[in-house]
Amino acid sequence: MRKMLAAAISRVLSGVTQKPASRVLVASCNYSNDAMFAIKKCDLYRLEEGPPVTTVLTREDGLKYYRMMQTVRRMELKADQLYKQKFIRGFCHLCDGQEACSVGLEAGINPTDHVITSYRAHGLCYTRGLSVRSILAELTGRRGGCAKGKGGSMHMYVKNFYGGNGIVGAQGPLGAGIALACKYKGNKEVCLALYGDGAANQGQIAEAHNMAALWKLPCVFICENNLYGMGTPVERASASTDYYKRGNFIPGLRVDGMDVLGVREATKFVADYCRSGKGPIVMELQTYRYHGHSMSDPGISYRTREEVQNVRRESDPIMLLKDRMVNSKLATVEELKDIDVEVRKEVEDAAQFAMTDPEPPLEELAHHIYCNTPAFEVRGANQWIKFKSLS
Repeated sequence: MRKMLAAAISRVLSGVTQKPASRVLVASCNYSNDAMFAIKKCDLYRLEEGPPVTTVLTREDGLKYYRMMQTVRRMELKADQLYKQKFIRGFCHLCDGQEACSVGLEAGINPTDHVITSYRAHGLCYTRGLSVRSILAELTGRRGGCAKGKGGSMHMYVKNFYGGNGIVGAQGPLGAGIALACKYKGNKEVCLALYGDGAANQGQIAEAHNMAALWKLPCVFICENNLYGMGTPVERASASTDYYKRGNFIPGLRVDGMDVLGVREATKFVADYCRSGKGPIVMELQTYRYHGHSMSDPGISYRTREEVQNVRRESDPIMLLKDRMVNSKLATVEELKDIDVEVRKEVEDAAQFAMTDPEPPLEELAHHIYCNTPAFEVRGANQWIKFKSLS
């Protein structure tokens, strides 16, 4: 009788979906809906006032930012692994450590606004709307990539995102051109043009500043200062490391680029400034990259391992957001760990796709040169080889 009763109970219980212990714990927690945080005051140039020094973070936004930053981090670490396994070839510049920049910038603008950046583009590709799968597949040169496997690390695109540019500083004048289109159309949209501290010394950046100021273009010139231009410390390459003052006749501000909330509030401020018709503005984001300049750079020949570890320990953007959320009861450690697990699975699935998806056929080599253009022929390596180009 006891055995029959035990069997019956076992059958009943087997039909009940058991929740993981962590989810039961999460469900029973009393969360705060939002919390107010202090953010570092920005250094200002030719501005009477800057972004606020406090901001409110909702639980929903906090979880969203945390997931996005973790996804960018895991995606870049997976790209590192795929590169070392030779699934990814050529140039590859990773942005782990700089997640607060890409996530905070996106949180401060509208989806209809425009972004153009340098070759360290993977994080912005994701925050602008590309999936991890399409990014990793592009890195491995597969048909499922966002540029059909023909762009690679430095040339990824999505609506209102114009790359990834391989020429140092080229995105400066291009960004000014996008901002000119915004002003011409009168649509109140703005363009964020990002470049590194190394590119800040390019002449074309100064030329873009001049044109944007003359025409009062709605362009935010953003210098991501990660302290090293390739392997050269900023102090050795720049006579002035106050990059937010480099516009000279253009106002500027310097922001803590390791704080996603600070970046978000500063981005809202500069976007509103441009939308109001005041012209361009320069924003310097003080940040740090954990990897070397590119995958060919070990990153420790010009800086010490201790320096990198100190930044990880004291200023890691994901850690800073996590501590804020847990301490203010916006989330629990267990809940954030669940997000970590989900992100790892998403990235791992995307990597499997990126390794197995077929490469684009040779016949598609000349496709997508132009948009909405009738088919035409493109000469190959010699005059007898012809490729057909389709939009």
